[in-house]
Amino acid sequence: MHILEIPSFFTPYGGEFCLDQAKALKALGHEVRILSNVQLAATIGLKDYLCRPYRRHETVRDGVVVYQSFQRGIPKAVRRNADRWVNIVCSMFEDYLARYGRPDVIHAHCGKWAGYAALLISRKHKIPFVITEHLPKEILATEFQEPLSELWQLPLLRSAYEGAGMVITVSDELVEELACYFGRAYRHVTIPNMIDVDFFPCRGRTERSGRPFVLCCPAVFVPRKGYDVLLAAFARLVQQGLDVRLIVAGQGTDGNSFRELAQANGCDERRLECRGQLDKHGVRAMLYESDALVLATRGESQGLVVLEALSTGIPAISTEAIPQSVRPSSGCRYVPVDDVQALTEEMKYVIQNPAADGRELSAQVRQMASPEAIGRRIADVLADVAVSEIP
Repeated sequence: MHILEIPSFFTPYGGEFCLDQAKALKALGHEVRILSNVQLAATIGLKDYLCRPYRRHETVRDGVVVYQSFQRGIPKAVRRNADRWVNIVCSMFEDYLARYGRPDVIHAHCGKWAGYAALLISRKHKIPFVITEHLPKEILATEFQEPLSELWQLPLLRSAYEGAGMVITVSDELVEELACYFGRAYRHVTIPNMIDVDFFPCRGRTERSGRPFVLCCPAVFVPRKGYDVLLAAFARLVQQGLDVRLIVAGQGTDGNSFRELAQANGCDERRLECRGQLDKHGVRAMLYESDALVLATRGESQGLVVLEALSTGIPAISTEAIPQSVRPSSGCRYVPVDDVQALTEEMKYVIQNPAADGRELSAQVRQMASPEAIGRRIADVLADVAVSEIP
């Protein structure tokens, strides 16, 4: 099957999910390439804005061909930038046809704006397309302000959803969460994003005799991640005499605001380590130092850090904000959102009770969210859509 992936955003602004899925599909024997147009913003990265290539070009990333373009965004010109982005992608697709021929199916990542560009391409060339939606409401809400009835974007994006052969949502809850924007008049199936189980393999921890129990939390320091609840619960554990440490990592966790919050909640700074933003190697190293992961989140589209922790062989504690459809069957304990006492008790339980067999936890994640497992599920959806008729 010839599959063309079109991400709404890509390097240097993310897009790892698109690349991961392209690699997984290629490993299954499919012909896969990525067509990427990235709108650069001078306010986000002036060096990228000035120095990224001005011409369309090809690169190869992890064995996947990427046909790429960089668009210079015009400040505060949201609609003009979106129109330009879509037009560039459609133009790049014409070049792609001449280079590689007609794909069997187009896989757009996020409705805004790859899904809409895929709709226009589909209408012109009668090629079916699928949209995978990764973005949670809190990200879309930064652009989609009230009143929704006056937003020019929504009719276009709804038409893309409704024209897609299938919309893949990364959780069932995301459908309802985004209904105010995209409605419900489209076909959808839930397939979570994958994790690199080979990068996060199971590894035994050192014996606990004579050392503290180590909890970790890899999450950016924003209100949605519930650090105020986590720090309050952690302080209670220490006050109760438990021998425990907490390692936190994520953008902002090494700043003054975080330290002030920790102090306000009575945390013993000798037992709290703040590492700031880490790359994936740093996250893995932190997980291998830890005995359990804890996440006091108020909202998650998936919570892949939970699966990464389980994959390395440690249990996890999270809140009910983790979507039901992507929860592992074992290894993670859940508490209500914003409940300091419940979180404290679950943390205490995990500290005082032997963990499950780490190899079993890791095997569970491999079966649930490995590139091979997720790749096959996505390939099945794409294959079904590829043979559908385009009106």
